[in-house]
Amino acid sequence: MEIIVGLLIIAIGAFCQSSSYVPINRIKSWSWESYWLVQGVFAWLLFPLLGALLAVPEGHSLTEVYAAHPQDALKSLLAGVLWGIGGLTFGLSMRYLGVALGQSIALGTCAGLGTLLTPIFTGQTESLTLPVWIGVLVTLLGIAVIGYAGSLKSAALSDEEKRKAVKDFNFSKGLIVALLAGFMSACFSIGLGFGESLCFEQSADIYRTLPATLMVTLGGFLTNAAYCLWQNRCNSSWSDYRCTSLYANNLLFCALAGALWYSQFFGLSLGKGFLASSPVLLTFSWCILMSLNVTFSNVWGILLKEWKGCSARTVTVLVIGLLILILSSFLPQLLETT
Repeated sequence: MEIIVGLLIIAIGAFCQSSSYVPINRIKSWSWESYWLVQGVFAWLLFPLLGALLAVPEGHSLTEVYAAHPQDALKSLLAGVLWGIGGLTFGLSMRYLGVALGQSIALGTCAGLGTLLTPIFTGQTESLTLPVWIGVLVTLLGIAVIGYAGSLKSAALSDEEKRKAVKDFNFSKGLIVALLAGFMSACFSIGLGFGESLCFEQSADIYRTLPATLMVTLGGFLTNAAYCLWQNRCNSSWSDYRCTSLYANNLLFCALAGALWYSQFFGLSLGKGFLASSPVLLTFSWCILMSLNVTFSNVWGILLKEWKGCSARTVTVLVIGLLILILSSFLPQLLETT
């Protein structure tokens, strides 16, 4: 029962993350770099800080745990800086491929690499059991099937139809960007691995990874903030921040987008607290989160009519890919118990 609860919590977080780009569409008149930076303040600083404070026992401070393990904190921060690069290219992948296909390829790549590379970089390769390897391979198979659905979509739609669904649709360019985004985004999982010591012994299991999450998101914020401020300068978009009449609307939807985005890692931390009895699922939890993110992002892609006009064959291939991803989320545990 605890395993089911843990997986359900992770699924809720995945659904929230996949919904985080919807509020951004309600932001008015700001350039990309301006609203990306502002929502990042909420997603990568404010909400992770509030989450990390939940892991601090009474009478202690958050800085204690970082001061006690400065090298691990620095490693998590640097992994976050690399992850920030993935976050920037992640946005471009959706620009060229749309929410559904862009998130599918980027998050799918991130799922496989994050699951495999984290134990390797942290020296815990014994956790990479055969069920975990099979689960990752099945996840990558699901990604390949979804990628094939994307190629069918690209071949079948006219240029006008492609631009109507996704304004800057470009499958070949988007595929390269999405794969790069997935590779760099896997550094988030690696950063969490480096930050396993960043916790208080008295902390509840459900909150233990939240201080490490803050260090990774802080690193990502530094990368994104530097790029966004540079873009503000290049595009002369500083005036966005002076439009005080837009603050009420834009800050509200930036905050909502940030809260929804952070929910995936808050849910991951809570969910892992219920998976303690299953070492396989703990190792595979990152892959589960990313696979569910892909599933829910495609639900939004369908709702946003990004697959409208595609043939029944294309939609069928897409659904098969999603089913494979859903299966991969549970396959390691099924193999472990047989």
